[in-house]
Amino acid sequence: MPRPNAHAAADKYQRWRTAAATALSARADANSLATAAALLYSDGRGAKAGSPNPKPSALDLAGRASELAPQDASIGWLHLQLCVGVPSCNIRDVATVMRWVDADNAAAWLQTLSVAQKDRDTMEVDRILADMAHATSFDFYWNRIVVMMVDALDAAHNDHLGGFAASDSARLATVGGIASGEIIPPLAALVEACREWSAAAERRETCLKLSKTMQRGDTVVAQMAGFSIERHLFPLDSKEARAIAERRHVLEWRVAAAAKFDTALLPWTKNSRARARLARMRAKPREEDVCIAILREHKVALDPPEVHP
Repeated sequence: MPRPNAHAAADKYQRWRTAAATALSARADANSLATAAALLYSDGRGAKAGSPNPKPSALDLAGRASELAPQDASIGWLHLQLCVGVPSCNIRDVATVMRWVDADNAAAWLQTLSVAQKDRDTMEVDRILADMAHATSFDFYWNRIVVMMVDALDAAHNDHLGGFAASDSARLATVGGIASGEIIPPLAALVEACREWSAAAERRETCLKLSKTMQRGDTVVAQMAGFSIERHLFPLDSKEARAIAERRHVLEWRVAAAAKFDTALLPWTKNSRARARLARMRAKPREEDVCIAILREHKVALDPPEVHP
């Protein structure tokens, strides 16, 4: 049975989200409106029974933010992800706009691919995969969106938000949790499509090329999916499979090693650690590059130590 204090904490969190979204909605800039949209958006897990569905309001705010900043790919991406969860939203139109804003981002095709894969439209799946393979990036704009939301909340911290997420470290942690659930799309359809490569040799080559792009993506989750796709295109005992496993191990080690420096040994250093990570996130669009910068600053090797038998 959930503890009473757990319910109290959840209620406080929901009140804060509502208050922060209201305060940000009153501001006229695109970043504030986009952040308000992310705060209002909910899949129902945190909503009380009988409460109104906040998704249409969130989608309206995201749309207004996109209109104010039509060339901002990160806001366009957030708009697209919120659109996916609203049945009345025209995903095709929002996805098309996203591809105009950042034509080199293969991830902008994910929703369209999911529909084609669900319909078992093999020709359409192959066409979409070919378009994705021609792209040069695979980005979810993670660093940019997290920084945008933290900055928007910081700017509104005097607007009577109830004291929740009042510090730099608390804002970063809270925004990271919200962003994880809203801006990282499912990759199952893409992984499934690329595991069906035996139906045509062309698809195998397309997926191999796309997996390489994903491995340079701006989020660790996209990189890991890229490694997974490539690994299934080679025999398990091949030298290619061993090389993929090694690259994945290095990435996992870098993320884990860098995360240790985010944990403050002394409570009063938590905010300075959060500000340091945010500064790196402003300067570098990729999660892995942020981890590399942290390790270099602390004079830590970028590769894991060799394990000798």
